Amino acid sequence: MFSASDVKALREKTGAGMLDCKKALDETKGNIEAAIDWLREKGIAKATKKSDRIAAEGLSQIFINQNKAIVLEVNSETDFVSRNEEFKNFVNTLGEALLNSNVKTMEEALELETKDGKVSELVTQITAKIGEKISFRRFEVVEKTNEENFGSYLHMGGKIASLVKISGGNENVAKDVAMHAAAMRPLYLNEASVPSEVLKREKEIMRQELLNEGKPADKIENILVGKVRKYYEEVCLENQIFVKAENKETVGKYLENNGAKLVSMTRFEVGEGIEKRQENFAEEVMNQING
Repeated sequence: MFSASDVKALREKTGAGMLDCKKALDETKGNIEAAIDWLREKGIAKATKKSDRIAAEGLSQIFINQNKAIVLEVNSETDFVSRNEEFKNFVNTLGEALLNSNVKTMEEALELETKDGKVSELVTQITAKIGEKISFRRFEVVEKTNEENFGSYLHMGGKIASLVKISGGNENVAKDVAMHAAAMRPLYLNEASVPSEVLKREKEIMRQELLNEGKPADKIENILVGKVRKYYEEVCLENQIFVKAENKETVGKYLENNGAKLVSMTRFEVGEGIEKRQENFAEEVMNQING
């Protein structure tokens, strides 16, 4: 059995209609992940396109000093506050402190001393002063060698922060790839970085879609080869068609032509995965379930 909150969660994750979500949960005995797959197989939802990201406000920022970089995200309740100079100063204080420290975890970061006091205390202070919740959500430390290059890009004033590391090439090449990553939302660096369980699940969904479309069973495996290739082109940075390319070359080919190779990618989009507000669908959902 499943609850109204399960229907609500499935609806938010897939963008599918409420009745379709209820049917999917009926068919999968309340298993949300299986229900997502069921909806995708029926062509009702494309989970890789429909995301459970619900916008939250704030800023992402990148701080670089020679061979070390920090990518971070700080959230606020409203976009108005994220444009506040005091909020921006807090983000900068936080970034500089992290850049000049050896912390690796959020627990260590919250205990970090800055020029203005401990990070956890600064969060409390700015929350009280501004009058809405301020949250230091996440950060990532990226380090490189002298033979490697960072490329960084901030989009929409810090709504998206993209940092790539390449071997060879130069900073301009790396920045081009960072801009691409900001725009095209790759999920993985390359084919090898796609988890085996994710690929297996995707292939099963593709296979079921083809069967549902009436494709001959003995042709499906051959068709899957092309569909998997297309999947890689959608989700892997190295396989995506480079946005600045005139001849449809991939990001990987662009790097190769410039004597470079992709090493890592960090991409933060403000609010991804955060549910900003709770909408009460309970009564509507229960009416559908009991109807």
